[in-house]
Amino acid sequence: MDPMTDIPGFPAARPLFLADKPFFAAVFAELQPRVSELTFANLYLFREAHDYRLTRVGDSPVVLGKGYDGEEYFLPPLGGDVAGALRVLLDAGMTLYGADEPFVSRYLAVGGVAVEEDRDAFDYLHLRQALAELPGNRFHKKKNRINYFTARHSFSVVLYGEAHRDGCLALLDEWRRVRNGIDSPSLELETKAGAEALMLADRLGLEGVVVLVEGGVAAFALGERLNRDTSVCHFEKNDPFMEGVSQLVDREFNRLLFTDCTWTNREQDLGEPGLRAAKLSYHPDELVKKYRARRV
Repeated sequence: MDPMTDIPGFPAARPLFLADKPFFAAVFAELQPRVSELTFANLYLFREAHDYRLTRVGDSPVVLGKGYDGEEYFLPPLGGDVAGALRVLLDAGMTLYGADEPFVSRYLAVGGVAVEEDRDAFDYLHLRQALAELPGNRFHKKKNRINYFTARHSFSVVLYGEAHRDGCLALLDEWRRVRNGIDSPSLELETKAGAEALMLADRLGLEGVVVLVEGGVAAFALGERLNRDTSVCHFEKNDPFMEGVSQLVDREFNRLLFTDCTWTNREQDLGEPGLRAAKLSYHPDELVKKYRARRV
């Protein structure tokens, strides 16, 4: 199925649909992306937050989007004549977002294009086994918080399933309520995406873990495979008043899921100081750099 059509002069664009999943799955299986945006579940769940639309430029599928600040952009073309699609879109005055270093080296080492790092969008990449085991002194504080939690609560960790959906939705709503008015303007959009992820996990190919305390959901994490050797955790929410449960659910996600993967991508920090500090405290093995580019 080819859901895209061309309009002479400039490509038409349309919203993303669940029926697009097989198309994107085939594209990403070929591309083996490293940046966290490039999964169908991520694009679909944040289709409203970023106004993601699908188009074709020549023979290249392209996703158009918008930042939380309203700036329009396009993601790296997904195959076909990538260089040709880039020329068309950059010449039209559009901004490229989400290019990684290999893409920049291959397609953007040309004149007339300004390329800049987007630090707020860098993905945090970790050895999965390190997050699953928290070895050595550098994870001492994480282990202490987990020990604090386990010493005070009778709990269980289970794989996410339909039976846990309502409890996870209730926890997500509480997470939103606590942060209402103090967090970023993306709060409501992220909450909506998280709720839809819980509702459509099976259809989107998401897997997760749930921490239960006295039968109630205290934390959950949902993610998927990003490429052959990397998982990506899209959503991780916890009871904000239960110390240590956030460290526990992160560990259990990496201990129980995608155990054949070498790496875990924990996505970006969006430039939020608190989130950046939290992500850096896990000592990433690499920051997957992303770049923006525009015609000059």
